Amino acid sequence: MIKNTRGCFVWANPAQRIKNVPGRKTDVSDAEWIAKLLRHGLIEPSFVPQTDLRELTRLRKKQVGGLTAKKNRLQKVLECANIKLGTVISDVFGVSGRNLLKRLMEQGFIDPSDIEGRVKGNVKKKVPELADSLFGTLDEHQMFMIRFLWNEIAFYEESIRQLDERIEEYLVSYKEEMELMQTMPGVKRITAASILAEMGHNMNQLPTAAHLTSWAGVSPGNHESAGQKKYPHSKRESSHQNSFMRGGLGCF
Repeated sequence: MIKNTRGCFVWANPAQRIKNVPGRKTDVSDAEWIAKLLRHGLIEPSFVPQTDLRELTRLRKKQVGGLTAKKNRLQKVLECANIKLGTVISDVFGVSGRNLLKRLMEQGFIDPSDIEGRVKGNVKKKVPELADSLFGTLDEHQMFMIRFLWNEIAFYEESIRQLDERIEEYLVSYKEEMELMQTMPGVKRITAASILAEMGHNMNQLPTAAHLTSWAGVSPGNHESAGQKKYPHSKRESSHQNSFMRGGLGCF
């Protein structure tokens, strides 16, 4: 149930529940019949919390996935050119890795004497290995691909930064809830923001933890027949919630 800008409450009703109620289902009389069912209390409203914040966190997850795909694609181009930078540096897109990639895009190769001045920290100990890993050949097409993907990566990183700023604006009103959720092991700020966006801050609609797990579709079930246990798919409200509950948090 959502309150619109005119102060009216709009009921969001899942079609799966409505179709189980007997009655006319043609396009002409569909809206009239649903309104009649609502007046008789035969339709339950869906729980839709934090719609604006939820759109932001879900979009951020998509952008993070796109950023990861572009980074993997760029590394694949490097591998095709026999440049094995990822075997020496754990984070190719860290400070040292980016410095080397920028130099590589400028001239297509890196002199061994130029490596030490472009790496930071513990990576300085790996200069000989880096020189061997950068011994490759980039043709014109590979240079184009690397530059193109580099610009794509910069675009995704900037879009994620803008989304983070927008999300922080929404989180100002939920300081206490955010601090409480971050006391859970493995839950950091953006993960807590995703939980808040998907479940909301007002749990009056869900009296107990059992109600929450049931709504989220993660309630354990006991399905056994003739001594054999069956594991049917859990109930899912939507594909977005499916992704959130199945491990989408790890992408943040």
